[in-house]
Amino acid sequence: MNKIIIYTDGSSRGNPGPGGWGAIIISNKNLESRIWVKEMGGREEGTTNNRMEMMAAIVALQNIPERNGVEIYSDSEYLINGITVWIKNWQKNNWRTKDKREVLNKDLWQKLLVETEKRSVEWKKVLGHSGHEFNDRCDEIATSFADRENIKLYNGSRDGYKFHNDLTPYPSPRIGEGNHS
Repeated sequence: MNKIIIYTDGSSRGNPGPGGWGAIIISNKNLESRIWVKEMGGREEGTTNNRMEMMAAIVALQNIPERNGVEIYSDSEYLINGITVWIKNWQKNNWRTKDKREVLNKDLWQKLLVETEKRSVEWKKVLGHSGHEFNDRCDEIATSFADRENIKLYNGSRDGYKFHNDLTPYPSPRIGEGNHS
């Protein structure tokens, strides 16, 4: 598996309020073709769900090598539309919306742009809260961090991972309204 797979989710308790993000990275750890799974999460005060969705993607990308072939699965239309469609116009308009207002979360959009320009990224939409185990796990991580709950994060071989532990090299997500590249 040469492609790195990332699942992300964000959560906030209030908008703004305490928030958390969760990410799962699935990749080759070494040349022996062992599939590796790494769960990550974080927390911020006074944030929004959109900022947490973005932080999950940014931090996950910062934790993988700068190489081609990354698929990011998210249930956030804001994140996917922002990075694949809206950001081009924001850049042309000096980080202003079509209504001439400053782009919300500009600081994070700029960080995300830097990370995506270092690699080839395909953005894919999954349906949230629909029984997709990786998305549900990211949601569990994000909400646990938002609520300051202890949660054990996995970092190891896919053989020992409790989710989607079958023989296929890639998970088979239920994709929502198509791919967004």
